[in-house]
Amino acid sequence: MKVLRVLSLILFVAFTSRSAAQTAGTPVKHLLIIGEEKGYRHEAVSHAMATIERLGREAGLWTTTIRTDTEALTKKKLEFNAKNLNDFDAVLFYTGGDLEMNDEQKTALLSFVHDDGKGFIGVHSATITFTNWPEYGEMIGGYFDEHPWFTFDAPIVVEDPSFPGMQQWPRSFVLKDEIYQIKDFSRDKVRVLMRLDASKLDLHNPRVHRKDLDFAVAWAKMYGKGRVYYSTLGHVEENWDDPRMQKMYVEAIKWAMGLVDADVTPRPLANSSGNPHKDSAGKDPLSSRPGMPQ
Repeated sequence: MKVLRVLSLILFVAFTSRSAAQTAGTPVKHLLIIGEEKGYRHEAVSHAMATIERLGREAGLWTTTIRTDTEALTKKKLEFNAKNLNDFDAVLFYTGGDLEMNDEQKTALLSFVHDDGKGFIGVHSATITFTNWPEYGEMIGGYFDEHPWFTFDAPIVVEDPSFPGMQQWPRSFVLKDEIYQIKDFSRDKVRVLMRLDASKLDLHNPRVHRKDLDFAVAWAKMYGKGRVYYSTLGHVEENWDDPRMQKMYVEAIKWAMGLVDADVTPRPLANSSGNPHKDSAGKDPLSSRPGMPQ
């Protein structure tokens, strides 16, 4: 019994020392999650927010405040002990529709990212949020423009396997999820991390609007001094239990908070050999494929 007690004490001290060292070396960040939707309600929102909170706590990297309202999206002092944007390092939106935010709040959110150098992470329906607020669209990188195939076995290509949270995915794979088609989106302004494989899609679908066949699944970009990440993945509740997607969003949050760095220089669409989709005449050979929307 005495030997067991000694061993237990040694293990406890070793574990405590390691935890203390990790804490001392990595200051804990603070994440604000907004899970408010005006319009379609996604069943996955609650599980997504709970999963992100748990992952941050288990990693010891961030604490999470979960809100289903927008009160905290301000730089004004709030009553009692309520937190505002000054208390956070990043904001995550799993939202939809026009949230209840006044002009001061909208200015504060943009300034939080653009001027203060903080992070913004958009999940799935974040691109169907504030569709009449152009500055928000500029920040996040684009807006929802239909989901032509609804929830389906999406053929996904990883464009940037070096970006944090991309390494655990195969270079090409299939995942059942709802993939948004994005408008007001340009590769001149974002670094695409994942896209759909257009050669495996039904392009006769009348909801397909993009003539360039560029269906981004995830991207990262700078917005002023701040970091912005978006992925359309997350509609299917069960996907939040997939370790690959959990790691993707953990690493995205870490990058948005400045805990890790990555190259987010915009670059053109590349083919399977890694070269831009251009032929000798400088045209995109995909534009002549059968089924290409005209």
